[in-house]
Amino acid sequence: MTNPDSLRTNPDSLRETALAFRALHVPGRPLVLPNAWDAASARIVEGAGAAAVATTSAGLAWGLGTADGDRLDRDAALGVVGRIVAAVRVPVSADIESGYAQDAQGVADTVRAVLAAGAVGVNIEDALYGDEGGGAPLRPVAEQAERIAAARAAVDAAGVPLYINARIDTYLRGAGKIEETLERAAAFLAAGADGVFVPGAVDPVTVKTLVEGVEGPLNVLVGPGAPSVGELAALGVARISAGSSIAQAAHALVHRAARELLDAGTYDSLTDGLDYGELNTLMGRSS
Repeated sequence: MTNPDSLRTNPDSLRETALAFRALHVPGRPLVLPNAWDAASARIVEGAGAAAVATTSAGLAWGLGTADGDRLDRDAALGVVGRIVAAVRVPVSADIESGYAQDAQGVADTVRAVLAAGAVGVNIEDALYGDEGGGAPLRPVAEQAERIAAARAAVDAAGVPLYINARIDTYLRGAGKIEETLERAAAFLAAGADGVFVPGAVDPVTVKTLVEGVEGPLNVLVGPGAPSVGELAALGVARISAGSSIAQAAHALVHRAARELLDAGTYDSLTDGLDYGELNTLMGRSS
């Protein structure tokens, strides 16, 4: 893999990396993504054997002291993405929430900034966030399709086949209607998305129906209680993401350890931490 430092200035290297990332999306042999949120977690994920690194927008926002839900500044978010790209040797995909923009042109600007940061994939979600943050309604299909089309036009103009993953939040919003999900998937793929991400859909019957009904690679979100990677692969899934769950687990450890130290004055929560020397060596590695 080309040194990531050259990606932002070498379109040929970026194109090569984008093609390599695309090739990892194979139904039945899914790309497995333990999502990262900063340069350290990205390097740990890469060191564990991940073929690519994808960011979690929630984890990234929390790491910057900001709530998830389209509240993060675009420049702040993509600054972290750029540091992640520079820290690893594998392709990087950026979760850009709904595009860090109010309109389709703004989404195109964000995607161009993603390419400038050296990432070769994006997630664009169809939640319509307001001041309330979570529990947002879905953006109208035509409006979301316009945003995806603008992103596609931007990357086509750049000559880099960045992978656009269209996130559909029907199951996260409690709708859970397969017909609506498939309608959205078809519209977003027609607008230029390369794949479809349906978080919240994990039961085998639903996943199989989505695999058969979506005319593109299907991405699902996993966590405790979800089918195993092997089971999802057998259903034809092409991409499996941990989302914010690893960041949540890491922050839970911080909370437990802090409460134990402050309340009991003991340190048992810190057992089985990564070895200092091993971690320091990993972080000191030249990218």
